[in-house]
Amino acid sequence: MEYNLPSEIVKDLNFGDEAKSRVMSGVQKLAEAVSSTLGASGKCVIYEDGRGKPVITKDGVTVANSVVLFDAVENIGATLIKEAAGNTVREAGDGTTTATVLAYNLLKHAYVAAKKETVRDLKQGINSCYDKVIEYLESIKIEVDDDMLRDVASISCNNDKELGNIIADAYIKVGKDGVVLMEESETEETYVDLVDGVQIDCPLTSPHFITNTDKNKCELDNPLVLLCMSEIPNIRKIQTVLEHVIKNNRSLLIVAPVSQQVKSALIMNKVKGNIKINIIDPPGFGHTKKDTCEDLSILTGATLFNEELGDDLDAMQPEDLGEVDYVETDERNTVITLDTDVESIGERIDQITKQIADEKDGFVKKMLEQRLSMLSGSVGIIRVGANSKVELKEKKDRIEDAIYATKAALKEGIVPGGGVALLNASQKISTDDVGEQVLLNAIRTPFDTILANAGVFIDKEAEDHEGYGRDAITNERIDMVKFGIIDPVLVTKSALKNAVSVASTILSADCIISNMRTNESS
Repeated sequence: MEYNLPSEIVKDLNFGDEAKSRVMSGVQKLAEAVSSTLGASGKCVIYEDGRGKPVITKDGVTVANSVVLFDAVENIGATLIKEAAGNTVREAGDGTTTATVLAYNLLKHAYVAAKKETVRDLKQGINSCYDKVIEYLESIKIEVDDDMLRDVASISCNNDKELGNIIADAYIKVGKDGVVLMEESETEETYVDLVDGVQIDCPLTSPHFITNTDKNKCELDNPLVLLCMSEIPNIRKIQTVLEHVIKNNRSLLIVAPVSQQVKSALIMNKVKGNIKINIIDPPGFGHTKKDTCEDLSILTGATLFNEELGDDLDAMQPEDLGEVDYVETDERNTVITLDTDVESIGERIDQITKQIADEKDGFVKKMLEQRLSMLSGSVGIIRVGANSKVELKEKKDRIEDAIYATKAALKEGIVPGGGVALLNASQKISTDDVGEQVLLNAIRTPFDTILANAGVFIDKEAEDHEGYGRDAITNERIDMVKFGIIDPVLVTKSALKNAVSVASTILSADCIISNMRTNESS
C-alpha cells in the first residue's frame, strides 16, 4: 500500500457517553474561563502568551483564543465553542462571552434531556424555539438615539463611561454611514480624530497581503494608489511604477483586476520584504463600476486606466499614481482615509445629488445613493493611549468590541441588556416540547451569570415585569432601557444563533476521532 503522506498520524477513538463526557469537560473549562468576564462586574483574566509573558484582559474572545487543552477530546470541544464565539464576533463584533455561555448551558440541558428524548427530536425542538426567540427579540427592539448610543458603547467597554462617550462621539460625528477605526495614540491620551475617507466593498484578495495577523487585516500607511479597470496581464506593464515605489520605500495599493502571474509575483516580493503592497478588485459592478472607479480617482488623485477606452498600460508613469493617508483592508471591506480635502469632490457630490433627484429607476437610484455615501462619508479614528503596553492592549480590546457593538446597535437597534431580553423571552414563550424547553432553560443563564459575577443572587422567576432586571452593581430592580443597560439586538441574535448551531452539532456526535498525544517525558 502506498501513502500520500510521509508518515501516518495515529488516531485515538472515543465513542458514546465517554466521548460526550470528555467533549463536555472541554466545553465546561472554556465556558468557566470566559464567563467570569461577563457583565459590568466581570473579572479580569490573566494568561500566558506564547512567549510566557502574562497578559491581562476582560475580552471574552481573547480569553477563549488563549485556551488550548492538553486532552485532545476536551480540546475539540473547546475549539468548537471558540469557533461559535469567533463567528459571533465576525458577524456582530461582540457577544463572544454570551455565545460561549449559551452554548455550554444549551449542551448541559440537552444532554440531560437526551436520556429521555431522541437527539433528532431535541434538535427539532431547539431549532423551532430559536425561531420563536428571534421573533420575540425583533418585536421588542428599539431604534437608538445619541444617549442610547453612549450607553451601548459604555457597556461594551465594561462600563467605562469615559471610553463609551469617546466612541459614541465618534459615531455621532461620522454619522450612520461613516466609519470608525482604532489606532494607537502617540500620547497617553485617548481621543477622536475626524478625517475624510471612504469605505468600499473590496475585501482582501489574498491572505498573503495581511500585515496585522492579530486582526487579519492589511494596513498601509501613506500608500501610493494605482487605479485600473482593465486587467494587468503581466508584471512588465507596471514595472516602471513598481521600481518607483521600491526606490522611494513607499507602500502601494493596486485597485485593479490582475492576472494570477502578476498576483503571484507581487505576493512573492511582499513575503520577501521587497515591497509593501495590497491588491483589491475595483469597486462596483456592471455599468456602475466605471462611475465608481471615477469617483475613486477623484478621491485618491490617481489616473484611471482602462484599455477598453484606448489607454496604454505601458505608458503608466509614477505621476499617474494617487496618494492617500491610510488604507485598511479586511475580509469584507477596504477603508481609505484621506489627508487633505479634494476640491473636485464637492462638484462630484453636487452632480450625483442632482442625478438622484432626477432618477426614477429604484435600483439605479440606490446605486447613486451608495456612491454619494462613499464620497461624502468620513472616518473617525479613535487614537488609544495608555500608561503601559499591558494597559494599552487591554484598552484596545475593549474599545474594539465597543466599536463593533455600537455599529451593530445603529444597524438593527437595541434590546434590554444584562441578559434580560433573553430572560423575558424564556418567560413569554410557553411550550410542552422538551427540545424547546431545553433552549428556554439555557437562555436564562446569561442573566444568572452576570448577577453571579456581581455577587448578586436573586430568583429569576421574581423578574416578572418585561424589560426589568437587576442592576449588577446596586442590586436594584430597574427598567433596563431607561437606566441605559442595553444590548445591540444584532449581538444578541448572533450569539444565540451560533450557540444553537455549535451545540446542535456537538449533540449529534457519537464518535470523536483525535490525534494521539504522546508523553515525551516517559
